[in-house]
Amino acid sequence: MLDLRWIREAPERLDAALDKRGMPAQSAEILALDADRRKCATALQEMQNRRNTASKEIGQAMSQGDADRADALKSEVAKLKTDVQEAESRERTLTEQLDAVLATIPNVPADDVPVGPDEEANVEVRRIGEPPSFDFEPKMHDELGEALGMMDFERAAHMSGARFVVLRGALARLERALAQFMLDLHTGENGYTEVVPPFMVRDNAMFGTGQLPKFAADLFHTDTGHWLIPTSEVPLTYMVADRIVDADELPMRMTAYTPCFRSEAGAAGRDTRGMIRQHQFTKVELVSVTRPDQSWDELERMTACAEEVLKRLDLAYRVVILSTGDMGFGAAKTYDIEVWLPGQGTYREISSCSNCLDFQARRMKARFRAAGEKGTQFVHSLNGSGLAVGRTLIAVLENYQQPDGEITVPDVLRPYMGGMETIG
Repeated sequence: MLDLRWIREAPERLDAALDKRGMPAQSAEILALDADRRKCATALQEMQNRRNTASKEIGQAMSQGDADRADALKSEVAKLKTDVQEAESRERTLTEQLDAVLATIPNVPADDVPVGPDEEANVEVRRIGEPPSFDFEPKMHDELGEALGMMDFERAAHMSGARFVVLRGALARLERALAQFMLDLHTGENGYTEVVPPFMVRDNAMFGTGQLPKFAADLFHTDTGHWLIPTSEVPLTYMVADRIVDADELPMRMTAYTPCFRSEAGAAGRDTRGMIRQHQFTKVELVSVTRPDQSWDELERMTACAEEVLKRLDLAYRVVILSTGDMGFGAAKTYDIEVWLPGQGTYREISSCSNCLDFQARRMKARFRAAGEKGTQFVHSLNGSGLAVGRTLIAVLENYQQPDGEITVPDVLRPYMGGMETIG
């Protein structure tokens, strides 16, 4: 959520930021609601003060024997009581309306984010590694997995419907190996603390991290009032909600390996084949909570940590900066890491690393206090995939495939696979 004081002081900057995101100006509506709410609050305060004063004057009038004045004051207090109740209700309504509008306003893009309507405006930053060359026509992951008898979309659809998969045998172990490798790298070398969070959260956690209200259609909701997490960014980031942390605790770095659940309501017709876009998938998430002066350096660090996974797997990839039209709701700047998939002959996203600045912190009421200071400041929050495990599995299958359909196990994963060198 954006700072309302900043909107009051620089409404033109808000409208310019929304224009970059392809959205209409909204400062006029926000300022009008804010002015009405503040006017109502001022009138309410005046009525409450007058009611208190009149109540005291009743006693004075009665002690002076002025019954007529006392009766008039009693009538005034009775009317003020009704007027105060109406003003309180009006103020609540205006506050709710203002909060509802503010909750739908996305974060302001950083100055160096490319402006454009969609992914076509993304800007490539670097390419690492060379895509492998094959002396045969490389297959897509679903062909490889089904031919091995270890990837079953038909059985998954029979029990759960479309966009699910059953992995068996060595492919199930390979997915687990990838997750263990990522966690060991991030906790052992990159300074992240492993967390096992809840996989279901309440409305406040979804709102605080910017999932609600905008993305409700893309989420799964239970009949107990919980939401299935679309990413462990939600519970990890919400760990600091409604807290004031000490500055010496920052930066706080957390990682988690969890299932993720998405209805993909906004992706109808996209990536219907294979494991690219599923309702249920696994991911190793990276979350950092920092001081404001740390967050931009932390974004570069987090992106490098995610890249290191691909480097050690010897997978070719590229890094792009997302444009204003392709960037997420809560992000001020996002790097996408895209891995090369030979079966598709293109780069596909395998990680997004974003700096949300204080956008989530304002929604979560997450602050920090510097040593020796009485006041508090909002923390900055960042999140990134380190990596999406299912998509990394896809990349390994397609990049390490052999002419006979067998899969060579990358060197760094063999200790996690019991020494297995090939999957066949």
